[in-house]
Amino acid sequence: MKNNSKKLTKKIISGKYKGKTLSLPSKTTTRSSKAIVLESFFNTLQFDIVDANFVEVFSGSGSIGLEALSRGAKKIYFMEKDKDALSTLKKNIALTDPSACEVFGGDSFTNINAIVSKLKKLDEEAYFYIDPPFSIREGMEDIYDKTMQLIASLPQNVVKLIIIEHMTGLEIQETLGDFSKTKSKKFGNTTLTYFTAH
Repeated sequence: MKNNSKKLTKKIISGKYKGKTLSLPSKTTTRSSKAIVLESFFNTLQFDIVDANFVEVFSGSGSIGLEALSRGAKKIYFMEKDKDALSTLKKNIALTDPSACEVFGGDSFTNINAIVSKLKKLDEEAYFYIDPPFSIREGMEDIYDKTMQLIASLPQNVVKLIIIEHMTGLEIQETLGDFSKTKSKKFGNTTLTYFTAH
């Protein structure tokens, strides 16, 4: 293999699949969450994630959902539109426990309804991790507006916690639908903002 075609990878940090190497899709289609962001996020959740449902909207490689799975979450719902990212995601899932993962290919803004109705049917809540493509990407100018609408439309009986990974500097309202901002944590040009039902 030529050096210039070196594949991007990332390892699962902790839990039963610790050390497994995940492939990352090409940088042009998705951006991977930084290890420091992941570490902080999972330190915040600690044991809350055990036996929980976890929804990774805009999954990319699935590194966040698979980290959650490795740390004891029982069911992960992945959502990804990009075809390259989707095939990478499926390969990564195969390294862990495919029976605990469900992949929704296609538009996340449409597919969210299928996940919500599934959770309602099960009468269960989930963590929603939402990491939209940065709005500076072409064709993504309204991505944050649409993401905020998506959050505001979520029924609170299926939501345990909403986490948005976004560009630092983006102003997010204090309330979105039935949810209130509880905290924000900055990591350079990336920020995690948490919302819970009020």
